[in-house]
Amino acid sequence: MRLDSPRRVVVTGVGLVSPIGVGTTVTWEGLLEGRSGVGPITRFDASDYPSRIAGEVSDFDPLKYIEKKDLKKGDRFIHLALAAAEGAMEDSGLQIDEANATRVGVIIGSGIGGLPLIERTHKRLVEKGPGRVTPFFIPGLIVNMAAGQVSIRYGARGPNSAPCTACTSGLHAIGDAYREIQYGHADAMIAGGTEGVVTPLSVAGFCAMRALSTRNDEPESASRPWDRDRDGFVMSEGSGILILEELSHALARQAPIYAEIIGYGMSGDAYHISAPQPDGVGAADVMRSVLADAELEPSKVGYINAHGTSTELGDAAEVQAIKDVFGDHAYRLAVSSTKSCTGHLLGAAGGLETGVLALAIHHQTLPPTINLEHPSEDCDLDFVPGTARPTEFEIGLTNSFGFGGSNGALLLQRFSS
Repeated sequence: MRLDSPRRVVVTGVGLVSPIGVGTTVTWEGLLEGRSGVGPITRFDASDYPSRIAGEVSDFDPLKYIEKKDLKKGDRFIHLALAAAEGAMEDSGLQIDEANATRVGVIIGSGIGGLPLIERTHKRLVEKGPGRVTPFFIPGLIVNMAAGQVSIRYGARGPNSAPCTACTSGLHAIGDAYREIQYGHADAMIAGGTEGVVTPLSVAGFCAMRALSTRNDEPESASRPWDRDRDGFVMSEGSGILILEELSHALARQAPIYAEIIGYGMSGDAYHISAPQPDGVGAADVMRSVLADAELEPSKVGYINAHGTSTELGDAAEVQAIKDVFGDHAYRLAVSSTKSCTGHLLGAAGGLETGVLALAIHHQTLPPTINLEHPSEDCDLDFVPGTARPTEFEIGLTNSFGFGGSNGALLLQRFSS
């Protein structure tokens, strides 16, 4: 379909599964209360690890979303995505049938995919031989199978893909889905991110990089973006899935509308395999890109849901980028990091945080940054410390940055016909 001008795209459903709880309402209310979902690792014995804490989705029962016979067909990241997608679909009220199936697609990203299944299967291979490897091993671990299983469940036969861009995966998935609708390739998309890799090997790998917080005796205060005592991020799991629709499609069925997406940007640092550029050039590039895509002046942005992971280099670089892009306005807009409550969901982070931004716009309330007790000298913006803040604002931005210098940003606006 060729169009003379891009179509408007709105968010009509939000499904969240986070360390705070299973479901959008419990996650959103927990964020506003400043509740942390971080605790001691229970999935395995982490007593010998430098970092022994994580944001586990401890109350998740996959049998509420998946039949027992189908559990073995996918790893945890797929189970989490199916739960979040169910929440988003119910929230939106979107129905898929033979008449519209080819006009509804699925894009769900993951940074790592089925690592738990890889670890379990390798152990079985070594102990019992190749004949005991399940035929569901490969389709249970590959990154695109979250999108695949969601599309199978709902019969969505439109555009289908799975960005694997580290911690930018979820945001890129939503941005790519936005483009599919914007340019007429679909009328609705199920999009977001998912991750479930709180495993011995994954935690050991991030520990080896010295990327994780070791505040083991105070897990709830371990994720502390922009605080002078931050010592690394907290690994977490979960999923954030959104329903995006072309505006007239949503209006025709009287769907709820949380916000409108008005811009999408991407950039690359071209600098290092894991560290950001210290001056934040890549982060600044992507924010300029999303502003240009929306044809928006920086002064129109009222709130940024930041990447804000609680790492020394990453937090400082993002703050510098915000100052470079927004100038004096940087000190007038609000910036917060919901990772202070949830920890870092890796490839799922952008999905969850875009959903949180849509909810913040809809409810006109900013989620806080918790654990920010002593801001670093170079981190001097309005980080909404400690307490949620009712605020009238029209436009919000969300950032996601990943290893390899992968950057993404989205702009959402309060819906107005």
